[in-house]
Amino acid sequence: MKKLFVYILLLFAGILQAGACTTAVISGKFTADGRPLLFKQRDTHDPNNKFQSFSDGKYPYIAVVSTRDSGKKGVFGGHNSAGFAIINSASYNLNPGLDGDEKGLDAYIMKLALQTCASLTDFEHLLDSLPRPIRASSNFGVIDAHGGAAYYETSDKSYVKYDANDLAVAPFGYIIRTNFSFSGDRTRDKGLARFEVASELFYQASLKKSISFEFILKDVSRSLKHGLTGVDLYNNIPSDGSKAVLVPFRDFIPRYLTTSVLVFQGVKDNEPASQTVLWSVVGCPLTSVAVPLLVNSKGYLPKIVTSDGETSAPLFDWSSKLKQKLFPIDRGEGEDYLNLAALISKDQKGIIQTLQPAENKVIAESQKYINKWRTEGVKVDELKKLDDWIDQYLTDYYKSNYSL
Repeated sequence: MKKLFVYILLLFAGILQAGACTTAVISGKFTADGRPLLFKQRDTHDPNNKFQSFSDGKYPYIAVVSTRDSGKKGVFGGHNSAGFAIINSASYNLNPGLDGDEKGLDAYIMKLALQTCASLTDFEHLLDSLPRPIRASSNFGVIDAHGGAAYYETSDKSYVKYDANDLAVAPFGYIIRTNFSFSGDRTRDKGLARFEVASELFYQASLKKSISFEFILKDVSRSLKHGLTGVDLYNNIPSDGSKAVLVPFRDFIPRYLTTSVLVFQGVKDNEPASQTVLWSVVGCPLTSVAVPLLVNSKGYLPKIVTSDGETSAPLFDWSSKLKQKLFPIDRGEGEDYLNLAALISKDQKGIIQTLQPAENKVIAESQKYINKWRTEGVKVDELKKLDDWIDQYLTDYYKSNYSL
């Protein structure tokens, strides 16, 4: 009852859920390691994001939040101790007469879900219990520790479920959503370019049985192929980075407005829910690296992905400073033009090329612990040791390689 009262208060206050995202939900039956995956590339005009631990509900959880709000009004994706994970993408074709920029409660619904839900069934009961109009225009993606993996295209009046385990709905075991819903008015679709290239990438990976969290981080979230024009910037690598090479950069999966990436790696049937891992990227994926986050009794997180109050997470600050080199024009339409030479070059000195070894090392070191915990259970002291190592290693790496 208290939750519904808060919901009604927020209904009048409103939470602005704007922007654009690329998302996917993948059944564990079709991934390389048998674990379900959930992906969100968050694009928003609210530029400053961080990750935060919460213990304000039935289940403790980790979520990405706006730094200026710190999760008070809502979150934009996360997972809890029950192995339940949720993300969304704003849908611009669900509510008639509205264009997706209305004030909605999508972020609060995700926070409420993380506080109270352990399964897809729980989430469905939550959606059923919300007052109408729901005040939502979202594709909610959800996975749980029981193999569940689905989207819920949710409008003011109702929702439609798309199950990634249903071959009639997802013949290759994955579902992709950008900024339109299949149950909405298809004449108002948005995010088509990103949907097309994501569909191509996932299809090719499914043929090779190589859909994994690494594939999503490296090949999807940082794809430089345009879904409508077919232009792939990786085919036009500048010889070196000494001279700017500006190229049009609009409607790629990574965008100027991308502020974070979430890739949830769920669990197999015989694994405890606590083994769910969030591979998190704070800031622009072209200038940041992935860091693993696990829900734990102490609320531990690497210090570089979080912060107190409204201060920025250190990794977000470092990523933002490097992003300025990618988008050097700060007037007019400058955000639509990328300095490709600063990102990639044949001399291997581009930002994404020099950051990749650091990410590879973080993933390799983290996997040693994660693989051990899958058989022995998460040990909080070992998790703290890993978090401290990540903090020190990436702090030294960014500061020594980029003079930050």
